[in-house]
Amino acid sequence: MKLQIIWMTLILMIVVEANATIQGKNVTIPALIVFGDSIMDTGNNNNLPTLLKCNFPPYGKDFPGGFATGRFSDGRNPSDLIAEKLGLAKTLPAYMNRNLKPQDLLKGVTFASGGTGYDPLTAKIMSVISVWDQLIYFKEYISKIKKNFGEERAKFILENSFYLVVSSSNDLAHTYSARSLRYTRTSYANFLADSAVTFVRELHKLGARKIGVFSAVPVGCVPLQRTAFGGILTRGCVKPLNDMAKQFNSRLSPALDSLDKELDGVILYIDVYDTLFDMIQHPKKYGFEVADRGCCGRGSLAISFMCNSMNPLTCRNSSAYIFWDSYHPTERAYQVIVDKLLDKYLSKVY
Repeated sequence: MKLQIIWMTLILMIVVEANATIQGKNVTIPALIVFGDSIMDTGNNNNLPTLLKCNFPPYGKDFPGGFATGRFSDGRNPSDLIAEKLGLAKTLPAYMNRNLKPQDLLKGVTFASGGTGYDPLTAKIMSVISVWDQLIYFKEYISKIKKNFGEERAKFILENSFYLVVSSSNDLAHTYSARSLRYTRTSYANFLADSAVTFVRELHKLGARKIGVFSAVPVGCVPLQRTAFGGILTRGCVKPLNDMAKQFNSRLSPALDSLDKELDGVILYIDVYDTLFDMIQHPKKYGFEVADRGCCGRGSLAISFMCNSMNPLTCRNSSAYIFWDSYHPTERAYQVIVDKLLDKYLSKVY
């Protein structure tokens, strides 16, 4: 009889362990919490007094239902795709959404605001939410979880959620010119990287223990920068901008590695630069046809209100393009990046 009980216990343990493995993403990571800029913004700018909005067609034309939700893309963005990858939800809500209910907070939110950056001046110029103010909203989020679901639930979400920080493009591409009397390109990139590290420290102080920070992207290769500074005929990638992004990355990566050793939990540097740059240089390798123009309008300058339903030149098949507008990738491009990188980095979190 004892032997039978032992065998039944072992079988039960195996079944429970297998089930935990299958559903591990939900068990291990209860929520995705995101900070950053337009790459991750799912609608936080909609009600802000800023020109940097996209809650109108043709934005969202490939989003479920064809709705323009405030995502700077034709469809979903990385906040959504990563939430889906984690088994949480197909879309991640914007924290500033006025229709958000307490129950909607449990699987995570994004505080990201299009046009922001690590440099506080960036958000001031664009009248959007700075990453530092996003931390204030995060404290408010924690308070709401405690109020509606109790201290224990809040503690579990706080300690076990996956946190993503995605910024720097707006700083590098736009704000540097306003800072150029004070900083060289190298020192400004270093200032941004140091600011990112400070942000992660502050986030960790608030209780986050699984934090991923995106690298800078090859911002010199986005269509807008190619049109403005890449040469009238050639429209090539803008090397000084890409060099600044590389400098930011070379400063950030070892700093985060050191922070990971110093603090408890997991702190990851997530390199997206190389993947996106390779996609832009070799689009056909990834199944794309166009890499130097966006799908919306002529694809060279159109962004935000310049990308609108009055423009008859918007492409029909956005999946053939790496970029949706002159700055932001298409959902399909985002999906390629997420599929290529996420499993590699998530294995370090579980």
